[in-house]
Amino acid sequence: MSDQYSSSSSSHTEEEEEETEEEEMKATPPSMTKLSSTLHAVIRIKQKYETLKKRRQEMAMVMSSLTGAPTRASPKIFTFDTTTAAPPLSSPVCQRKKKKRKRRVLYPERRRRHHRAPRREYSPAECCLCLLSAIVFFQVYNAIENLDDHVLRYDLEGLEKTLRREVFGQQGALEDLLSQLNDYLSTYVHNKPLVLSLHGPSGVGKSHLGRLLAGHFRSVVGEPLVLQYYVLHHCPQDANAPQCARDLHALISAMVEQAEEQEKIPLLVFDEVEHMQGDLLDVLHNLVASKQSNQFLNAVYVFLSNLGHQHITKHVLHNISTATSCCNGNPLRALTPVLRKSLEELHALWTQADILSMGLLEKSHVMQCFLEEMTQEGFYPDRTHVERLASEVEYYPTAGGREYSVTGCKQVVAKVNLL
Repeated sequence: MSDQYSSSSSSHTEEEEEETEEEEMKATPPSMTKLSSTLHAVIRIKQKYETLKKRRQEMAMVMSSLTGAPTRASPKIFTFDTTTAAPPLSSPVCQRKKKKRKRRVLYPERRRRHHRAPRREYSPAECCLCLLSAIVFFQVYNAIENLDDHVLRYDLEGLEKTLRREVFGQQGALEDLLSQLNDYLSTYVHNKPLVLSLHGPSGVGKSHLGRLLAGHFRSVVGEPLVLQYYVLHHCPQDANAPQCARDLHALISAMVEQAEEQEKIPLLVFDEVEHMQGDLLDVLHNLVASKQSNQFLNAVYVFLSNLGHQHITKHVLHNISTATSCCNGNPLRALTPVLRKSLEELHALWTQADILSMGLLEKSHVMQCFLEEMTQEGFYPDRTHVERLASEVEYYPTAGGREYSVTGCKQVVAKVNLL
């Protein structure tokens, strides 16, 4: 319906415009015809434009009255009007919707931001803690290094090689002995001296072990700090026991004082302790007690005797089947409580000592003793000859397929000298 109305109105408008042009042409005075054709065309265009403008305003008002839409003012572009009335303030032109400007997002200052973690305050205690930790670390490291250096001074690795090469059939006792020495010699400050008491039957290598220990310590700490005391040689008569005790006390005091000055640990080896008089045992007991002054606490005492050899012999012969399955391969460790009890009944000295037992030697060990002695004397080590000499030694009755020597290697030196 609206399309039909618009088409009819447009056709009617064109007819009216043509009629208007014809009337204007008739109403034009004769003077105007004399103007140039260009000026005449301009005037006609202006008049035609004003007519069209009026028609269009009338049509717009009719359309707005029908549809209810606000009238739209014609644009002022390309017009020849000199003066135009300003639109009222309530006109649609002034009622344009203003674009909403986005508000600028303002971030708070850095010191007012709450999403960031608060700044960590500086504490001088942290530096002190780090410094203390570093000091403790270096102290512990230095202590460990000093322990290693102190052990290296005594060359316990060389001592172990010598003992394993020279002493036969006493692996369990050697392991306990080296372990005790390594623990004690790893530091210089102690609360008691190291007292080792080695016991075993005759000929098992006690005196030989004492000589090897003394020789090794002479090479590492010097001759003045090593004492080998043979009771039957230094104090053979019982009447001289009190004087021997005083002399022994003075000798040990001088040794430990010299060792204190040199910061070394002396070695004192006492052989044939079973022949010691009571006065000598009392002096030694007072010296090894922990109530002594510092210089007496830094010393190693080694006592060698055959005390308790009956218990050792009986234990070895009656426990052959468990010789390698008990106490980490050393069955004599189970005998230590019994042996300690019998020794403490003899004297209180053994309450301060660590008991180490040396067992019987087998026939193979005796053959090794013959082979070692013949090599040192310059004899050719013929195995047949060695077996013949080893068979001349007295043995206990065979038990469990093993032969244990009664005298150990005691007769080896005498038989080799007869060759």
